[in-house]
Amino acid sequence: MAVSRASRDGFEAVPEDVQAFVGAFFEELVRSGVGDVCISPGSRSTPLVAAAHAQPGLRCRPILDERSAGFFALGLARQSGAPVALICTSGTAAANYLPAVVEAHAARVPLVVLTADRPPELREWGAGQTIDQVGIYGTFVRRFVELPLPTGGARALRYARTIACRAVADARGGPAGPVHLNWPLREPLEPGEVQPASRAGGDAEGGARSEQAWARVTPGLAVPSSEEVEALRAISRGWERGLLVCGPLAPDSRRSEAIARLAKQTGWPVVADPTSQMRRGPHVDGAPILAHADLLLRDAQIAERWRPDVVVRIGDAPVGKALRLALEARPPEHFVLVDPDRVWHDPSHLASRVVVADPAALCEAWAEAWQASGEAARESDYTRQCVGDDRRAQEALDAALAQDSALLEPGAIHHLAAALPEDATLYVSNSMPIRDLDAFLPTSMQPLRVLGHRGASGIDGLVSAAAGAAAADRGPVVLLTGDLALLHDVGGLRLARDLPRGLTLVVLDNDGGGIFSFLPVADHGEAVDFERLFRTPHGLDLADLAPLHGAEFVRAGNAGEFREALGRISDTPVLRLIEVPVDRDANVKRFRELTGLAIAAARGEAS
Repeated sequence: MAVSRASRDGFEAVPEDVQAFVGAFFEELVRSGVGDVCISPGSRSTPLVAAAHAQPGLRCRPILDERSAGFFALGLARQSGAPVALICTSGTAAANYLPAVVEAHAARVPLVVLTADRPPELREWGAGQTIDQVGIYGTFVRRFVELPLPTGGARALRYARTIACRAVADARGGPAGPVHLNWPLREPLEPGEVQPASRAGGDAEGGARSEQAWARVTPGLAVPSSEEVEALRAISRGWERGLLVCGPLAPDSRRSEAIARLAKQTGWPVVADPTSQMRRGPHVDGAPILAHADLLLRDAQIAERWRPDVVVRIGDAPVGKALRLALEARPPEHFVLVDPDRVWHDPSHLASRVVVADPAALCEAWAEAWQASGEAARESDYTRQCVGDDRRAQEALDAALAQDSALLEPGAIHHLAAALPEDATLYVSNSMPIRDLDAFLPTSMQPLRVLGHRGASGIDGLVSAAAGAAAADRGPVVLLTGDLALLHDVGGLRLARDLPRGLTLVVLDNDGGGIFSFLPVADHGEAVDFERLFRTPHGLDLADLAPLHGAEFVRAGNAGEFREALGRISDTPVLRLIEVPVDRDANVKRFRELTGLAIAAARGEAS
């Protein structure tokens, strides 16, 4: 027998009202463009999970660990470009989303975080699984909303629909990022007979709008003004020594082509971070793309002859340290920061002009203004010098790495770059892998998406994020990671079981934190207990991970074995671990030898 509202006490939910309210919310999430929700198990979140499950068009992805779920959603959103929702129960479950929320905030990736919570009467009274979740993510979200207790009536349902539309719009930007909605929910939590939200509670208006979102939000494009474009054209006309510096950017073929076109017309070379999407793709054809700036700018002579009068920075701060130090030592006359999201990523504080405009639109307008002025594409001695230096360095590196008998990190990048299929995504870990990629990934006309955690630049959640990227089904995904980053997120391996194309992990295993061997602290040795406190060797056999997670395991001890293992990337959709054992000391030595070789080749010196 149904219980009437009058017979309920004041601290009980009305299931029909909760179902209608929450159902209306999830209906609008889907209409606003959310197609995936990552769900971690729990009781307090039951109404949210039941409503998500009942919503056609919403893929529910159960993920046990909230930390893995957060990074899986991050990788999926980063690869697909669409916002992804997360659902968890109350208490520390919500706290485990924090690392992924921080990275999504810094990297501007759209997430909609839905945390269930105890109702007000149970907070601060010792109720189990209850912590203060109000504003738990601090300044790392675009918007925080403490929702009201779900209730019935047309006005409440209009609010549920509107707040869903607003949450997705806020997550999309600008700038894009995570949005947190905290849901206080009273018992009983179990749903009644689940039905579409447009019929629940008599929500006739919702049903009538079933083809479109309740509130459609049209994103604005930051189009540069004609005055701004003309000012930039005048700078490029007046200064021959210019660099287009591209840091981390989301994949966008239109933007890559626009930047390459501008580079060809102005004659300004492009310093391409490995995650800028500028080193690989059809746009490389005929464009002055530089792949080895981080190696070459370590040399004072090359840094001086590459010294620019103008720098145009597009994307976030590049990973390479040598460029930053070179610009700080010799500040350019003009430093133009293209900053559509107003995040002002300028750690050296060199910006003289900040342009709030979409990079693709800006570069297209700039190139068109150059062409409309009647000026031919510029071919300068400066560009020929930079491009020639970079090409000579690449030729020397290719020859040396092809002949290396030992398989170390630079050789692994060399062979990996040659083996990746054109529809692949390379997800790269921080610490040494991203720096190895920056140093040794050559330019190519073959497309390649390169993704990574360059927002907060941590090593956490890389396996889960790569699994999320693979779940978007945009082609094979390869995670290039170190052993510590793998072990830090080893729980993410279980997420690869049901991926449409599997997941390949290339693990550079130097038994610890190899990057510290490149840092000055390594010279202090036993005085700082370097081996135990910084290198942190783990002594584990990574092959032991394979049986637990149903993975194929290959230990590639030489280049031939590595190439053979890479040749199976596009085969059956399985989880595949390719371990490259790396001698830490030999790797440091070889990296420095190759740096010297590249510099000598660029300078035209005999090896």
